[in-house]
Amino acid sequence: MKTIDYIPVSKLGRAGKLVTTGVKVGGNYLKYYGKKMVDSTVSKDELNENNAEDIYDGLKSLKGSALKVAQMLSMDKNIMPRAYVEKFSLAQFSVPPLSVPLVRKTFKNYFGKYPEDIFDTFDAESVHAASIGQVHRATLDGKKIAVKIQYPGVAQSISSDLALVKPFAVKMFNIQAKDSEKYFKEVEDKLTEETDYLLEIRQSIEMSEACAMIPGLKFPTYYPEFSSNRIISMDWMEGNHISPYVGKGFSKEIADRLTQTLWDFYMFQMHGLRKVHADPHPGNFMIDCDYNLIAIDFGCIKEVPEEFYVPYFELAKKESIDNPVIFDLKLRELEILKPDDTPEEVVYFSKLFHEMLSLFTQPFNAETFDFSDPDFFVKIAQLGEKYSKDNQLKKMNGNRGSKHFLYINRTFFGLYNLLHDLGGQVQTRNFEKYLKK
Repeated sequence: MKTIDYIPVSKLGRAGKLVTTGVKVGGNYLKYYGKKMVDSTVSKDELNENNAEDIYDGLKSLKGSALKVAQMLSMDKNIMPRAYVEKFSLAQFSVPPLSVPLVRKTFKNYFGKYPEDIFDTFDAESVHAASIGQVHRATLDGKKIAVKIQYPGVAQSISSDLALVKPFAVKMFNIQAKDSEKYFKEVEDKLTEETDYLLEIRQSIEMSEACAMIPGLKFPTYYPEFSSNRIISMDWMEGNHISPYVGKGFSKEIADRLTQTLWDFYMFQMHGLRKVHADPHPGNFMIDCDYNLIAIDFGCIKEVPEEFYVPYFELAKKESIDNPVIFDLKLRELEILKPDDTPEEVVYFSKLFHEMLSLFTQPFNAETFDFSDPDFFVKIAQLGEKYSKDNQLKKMNGNRGSKHFLYINRTFFGLYNLLHDLGGQVQTRNFEKYLKK
């Protein structure tokens, strides 16, 4: 893969790159509408593919927050056209890495020494590059070490990057300017946390110790003494990411075991710790040769406050969904329905969320659930397709729900997709045995 010798770090430099990308996208639209004038049957597939490629090419050279937002969008396979999902999902674990000279320069800037001054061996060619940092192999005192190095300028450009992508997000999600700032502030705060590698180490140690009793789950050991606010050193974990297994399948026994482990891991965090690994994409989980699940990245941890946790999971109960009075009350507690909503908006959004929650909460309202069932995921995709084309929804205020929905819903969308990829059946209450009585 081609390497990168330079990343623009100034606001002007990064904005210039996005302007160039915007010009390419504009050209794609002109070509599309030109063809459409000649042939009315022309679909948007080619336009989506060209736009997805040009946008991704622009973002991958910038790295950082803009690319991270693209990665986040790719986790929900029902929001965007498939061309965007397929291209943006590359941001999870396959982007062009820094060149060897830039790696050494960046490491010395962060740590005050070159990597070979600290480790016995250090491979300056990256083995894994994502949106915020890339990973290198090293050895120290006979141990295999993974060294994650943050890209230069990422932490300093979060605010300006989000300001650049904000207009696209506003249009894509029908967000109105009024009251929208709380959502963007939530994203900015979490991205800022993700660039603080010392915080990530503390979170990683805390979460791995708290979840150590869940069978079939493994974590690396972290080395704070060989880390900094922009570098993380941890054990090198042998295994494969989940993606190579997708479509090949496991035996039913292994699929059920892996799926149960991942489900218990997330339900224990949510209900036992009230904080959760909020970045469940294939690049953050591995499977070893004994089919243990390995969690390797705790940069994005979402605290779940009591005032959100209680109504959120009360609303997930079938009896709450089917009780109009309770359902309306919980929608208002979660800021889905607002005091200034018109009667039309109340009816519309009550119906929309009733339909969505009746489907999406099915795993919570069953003793067992089979995540290999394609019908469940087809119905989710069909529902997403239905409302993406709903003109009435486009006319209404899309600012719906507490700011906490952003990362909690992102967590469950990503989790469901991973569970489907693993393809097993779970005992939904199994995690309760790990909770403190």
